[in-house]
Amino acid sequence: MSESPAKPAMTEPLEAALTGADDRLRLNHWLPPQTGIAPRIRIGGRWISVLWALPLGTVALIVLIAVAQSLRELPSVTAFIKHHPGISQAAPSVDSGFPVWLQIQHFANMFFMLFIIRAGIQILADHPRLYWKRDCTPGIDWFRFQKPIPEGRVWTSKDDSVTVPAWLGLPGVRHSVGLARWWHFSVNLLWVVNGVLFYVLLFSTEQWRRLVPVTWDVFPAALSTAIQYASLNFPVDHSWTRYNGLQQLSYFVTVFVAAPVSIVTGLMQSPAISNKLGWFGRTFNRQAMRSVHFLAFTWFVLFILMHGIMVFVTGLRQNTNHMFGGVDDPSWRGFPLFALAMAVLIAAWLVASPFTIRHARLVQRTGGFMVDWLKGLAERWDVHAQLTEKDISPFFWPNGTMPASKAFDDLVAGGFVNYRLRISGLVEAPQEFSLADLKAMPKQEQITTHFCIQGWSGVAKWGGVPMRHILELVRPPPEARYAVFYSLADGSDGGRYYDVHELRNMGHELTILAYEMNGAPLSVLHGAPLRLRCENELGFKMVKWIAAIEFVRDFGHLGAGHGGYNEDHEFYGYRMPI
Repeated sequence: MSESPAKPAMTEPLEAALTGADDRLRLNHWLPPQTGIAPRIRIGGRWISVLWALPLGTVALIVLIAVAQSLRELPSVTAFIKHHPGISQAAPSVDSGFPVWLQIQHFANMFFMLFIIRAGIQILADHPRLYWKRDCTPGIDWFRFQKPIPEGRVWTSKDDSVTVPAWLGLPGVRHSVGLARWWHFSVNLLWVVNGVLFYVLLFSTEQWRRLVPVTWDVFPAALSTAIQYASLNFPVDHSWTRYNGLQQLSYFVTVFVAAPVSIVTGLMQSPAISNKLGWFGRTFNRQAMRSVHFLAFTWFVLFILMHGIMVFVTGLRQNTNHMFGGVDDPSWRGFPLFALAMAVLIAAWLVASPFTIRHARLVQRTGGFMVDWLKGLAERWDVHAQLTEKDISPFFWPNGTMPASKAFDDLVAGGFVNYRLRISGLVEAPQEFSLADLKAMPKQEQITTHFCIQGWSGVAKWGGVPMRHILELVRPPPEARYAVFYSLADGSDGGRYYDVHELRNMGHELTILAYEMNGAPLSVLHGAPLRLRCENELGFKMVKWIAAIEFVRDFGHLGAGHGGYNEDHEFYGYRMPI
């Protein structure tokens, strides 16, 4: 007796509403530019422009020089400097100078930091505000370069993003956070690999003695050095064998404090990692980590600026000979190599933004090749983190392009009585559920943190149907690998909004179809009648205004084939647990 043929999978009609996407960043289809304001810091209840740092810093520098020169006329200070000339006498010397591996890593570090800093500025411009508390309620930010949120209208987090110049940000286009993240994460991975190799080589040779203080005398030596620099009567340079106290402390903080802090605080902004770490993730919340990450970034920028200035004012020939020529003699051997390195950095700086705009899809694919394996590992982590009702945010940023159709307006007017959720594709039992049907199913409530790709976060209490219950009802077969969520809304560039999730994530205990938010029916602004909650992913993956779910073997035929609307049109990543 022959077997009956397999029933063909139902194709979701909304597949036809998906659109392709250009492989370039088309400026005429992008979010219009929007200028921000000069960066401001809130001190108490007053906002102070950081531009005041320029005149105040100039005055402070002049006063510092005058004070330092006056101090050096005091016998006690003269005796102090004589006793502590700048280098601790107990500090061991380094007899190998600056080996080739150190010269190469020094250049690699400069090259990587160029991209990391510029992409980091671009990412910050997508939510140009910093906070210390867990949520992002307007008015509690301590740093911003955007105007206050306007009153009397819906203001989404996308509206809040600002433009940074193309010579500064990467790629310097408003709301290009997807491309900036590929640069930031990919180059950060190379920077970390370079850093690990640096640590290994540092401590397997005598070079660690240059950076690691071994005596408390480093502190008076650093003070002595600071007075000498400030008085413009520089200490004798012995950097070929030993750094002075101020150099040693600044390098130690940069290499052994600022760098690890940057890595840890960057990872703690991930929903998968933060939610995996329980109390640690709740205590060191995303916004606090974002602020500390920014402070570490500021340290690096100031260190690079001061380091560059000191290279020139303390002896360009000698310094370039040391780090680029590997010699300690009166020749100019290192200067041509220094000039070549600077030319490479300048060329990379000038080319990076236009290259990214023209070859956006290549940047996306390359970034995926570099870091998707890491995202895949994070996505597999089992997260259980929940918070309490006292943690619920008083403000939850809206985002997304809302549905704009008569059919949706009719659903809203009728209280979603006529709403139907279609479930089709590779399932044994295709279904249609009304909102009443969904509310009659087992209900799950959870209080979790929402992590937006733009940088903001918020805590809410969600109530809805566990997705694992839906799976039990429709019974996808083993060949169904992905769940495609279609929205009732179009994306910002036209065509229906959608996103794809691996089926494993759909069975997670914190993945639900939510119809309640904070104990009340879900508002239209936040995704009514139904939205996805998948707590190990970034917010754009949690489709709002869900119209249908389709189970598929592959998603390459959907839209532009990258796993979602923002993945297609804004070059986001398909895996987004980080």
